[in-house]
Amino acid sequence: MAKILEMPKLSPTMEEGVLSIWHKRAGDTIAVDDLLAEVETDKATMEFRAFDQGTLLVLLVAPGAQVKLGQPVAILGAPGEDVSGLVGSLGAPVVAAPTATPAAPPPAAQPSAAQPPAPQPSPRASASPQGDVVSAKGGAGIRRGSALDRTAQEPEHEPEATDGRVLASPYVRKIARDRGIDLEHAVASGKRGRVLPEDLESARPVGTTALVPAAAVTGPTLAAPEARPLSPMRKTIARRLVESKSTVPHFYLTVDVDAAALVALREDLNRRLAEATAKDAPNATKLSVNDLLVKAVALALVRVPECNAQFTEEALLIHRRVDISVAVAVPDGLVTPVVRDADKKSVASIAAEVRELARRARAKKLRPEEMSQGTFSISNLGMFGIDSFAAVINPPEGAILAVGRVRDEAVVVNGGLAPGKRLGMTLSCDHRVIDGAVGAAFLAELRALIERPLLILAG
Repeated sequence: MAKILEMPKLSPTMEEGVLSIWHKRAGDTIAVDDLLAEVETDKATMEFRAFDQGTLLVLLVAPGAQVKLGQPVAILGAPGEDVSGLVGSLGAPVVAAPTATPAAPPPAAQPSAAQPPAPQPSPRASASPQGDVVSAKGGAGIRRGSALDRTAQEPEHEPEATDGRVLASPYVRKIARDRGIDLEHAVASGKRGRVLPEDLESARPVGTTALVPAAAVTGPTLAAPEARPLSPMRKTIARRLVESKSTVPHFYLTVDVDAAALVALREDLNRRLAEATAKDAPNATKLSVNDLLVKAVALALVRVPECNAQFTEEALLIHRRVDISVAVAVPDGLVTPVVRDADKKSVASIAAEVRELARRARAKKLRPEEMSQGTFSISNLGMFGIDSFAAVINPPEGAILAVGRVRDEAVVVNGGLAPGKRLGMTLSCDHRVIDGAVGAAFLAELRALIERPLLILAG
């Protein structure tokens, strides 16, 4: 019996996702745990695997489509099973399996009473890398034309679109979807009226028009803004930040510490590391200031555990584990992979782990459990030249430390001026969890560790 496959919840915070690619096609035999598709969720690209076995009869969602939780995406059943009635009841388009080569059209034949005319495909169906999309009411799996090109390159031989369908590659269609552009309104410059990527530069998103000042109708036309549809990650960031700032009472504590000894220690450690690994491991991970700060923050939290806490309606939870969430910038926004038990790891181990987590975060390969259940966050914008800033708390954590760059400044030494290095940090606190005196005690412990950095290595 045929079964509808619905979009599952692939991460704790997922509410919708973009089905970026199908790994199976209509007609493929599916076993339990087979990889069906990849889905871009709010923070990572997740694998959508099969929970049942059978034959993949129908694909209901084209690659690049936005899909909500529980939305039907495919139908699984027995080979050859008729699911046209089920498909029709869903009212969803069907992604037909691609063909290897263009099939020559059969000679025209007059319909007879015993043989009704074949259903015709919808003239405005859209295309995808998995095949053409046809009307569900016309029957499942109707093929039309050859396999679609995955790039923006124009094929050497392509039939003209005589049915009114816009000619465009899947790549062009995806760009158009992302920008909110209706391909019908794009001026095609390719052969036989094919829309090319450069044609989208002059096309306006749906619903946007050139704005003309009311007081000067004859004046210059203002260019319409570029409309960039919200990605699942950006939607989640917007929702969580609004939630944090509207429900969590923030207050901020700022310190400016002497970072000269910390920078000197880092340089000495990297020099020794380079000498020790020159032959055996020439590409060994170098230590950054941030690696030392992660360890220092972890040790300070052990000394002031009241800052390693979160608020609940029943109680304050003081965590016994020190799991540091490290903010990593990715193209769509920000993710926070977690360094577990940071207080128990060496600085070198933290450095290697942070780099691996950051690499996988930018590739959208982090697992949900690697981005959740942190107890304290660090956000460092020093590498972007920022002196200081205040970060928004990442609920349900009780605090986040914002770190600026190490600055070269003149400092007073024994009554005179001398060159020095300063580091600005701002602690954002949830006032329901952390009082001012507790936050100040934490920053005092952190300052002591930074200004005497050998204590970081000894911890």
